[in-house]
Amino acid sequence: MPVLFTSHGSPMDIPLSKDEKPFWNALYNLGRDLENKYEVKAVLIVSAHWCSRGTFVNISPQQEQIYDYYGFPEEYYKVKYHAKGAPDIAYEVKKLIPNISETTDWGLDHGAWPMLMHLFPNANVPVFQMSIDYYAPASYYYELGKQLQPLREKGVLIIGSGALIHNLPLAGQKIRFNDMTPYGWEAEYDLWLKKQIDERNFVNMINYQDSHTLGKMAAPTPDHYVPVLYSLGLMETKDNIEYFYEGAPSLPAFSERSFMIRQ
Repeated sequence: MPVLFTSHGSPMDIPLSKDEKPFWNALYNLGRDLENKYEVKAVLIVSAHWCSRGTFVNISPQQEQIYDYYGFPEEYYKVKYHAKGAPDIAYEVKKLIPNISETTDWGLDHGAWPMLMHLFPNANVPVFQMSIDYYAPASYYYELGKQLQPLREKGVLIIGSGALIHNLPLAGQKIRFNDMTPYGWEAEYDLWLKKQIDERNFVNMINYQDSHTLGKMAAPTPDHYVPVLYSLGLMETKDNIEYFYEGAPSLPAFSERSFMIRQ
């Protein structure tokens, strides 16, 4: 199976259709491609919005839809995505990595379902999430991705869902004045990250806080950045990288660059 790293968009984008938002359209087209070429038995998502102490996997057969954003109009909380879980495959994660804990205390958060609404709009593919150990070193996430590689042979599509650039305080300084223009440094750092990915400089990706002067500003907290390390850890030497979305930053201090890893 391929591996994805994808943005999940801003909560402000949730009501927009795929015709109104190019990124949603890219996800929709990608989903059609995946369904035509692969038998996707389940989706495992590492979402920026499930952070924990330790790593957990959700074994629930039914997935609660979590609206983990606040202060939005009522219609933002009426959007529904009814996907089932994949407990049998979630147990496989536990077998592969025994120190992961099983839980039913989660569902699909907004790092998952807004993106899935366009990738698999019929909610016909079972989905489950794995949490991010917020306190682990960056190398831990990359190594965990390596340990998940056998799932690719079992029809599991693994998705790291986050954002390569995500500085909410800096974004808020502009957005609260209805200024959606980037600061300018986002494009520079986004292209540098692309170069590291293309050249397989994964050490620079792991050491993101020190490998570029913009690293700490682009990712002041690990949650949105580190999902990319799981995806890169899942990559094998014979794989290729295809960017299914690399539009210019649409918000300040934000990147929607997204890619697929496959043979």
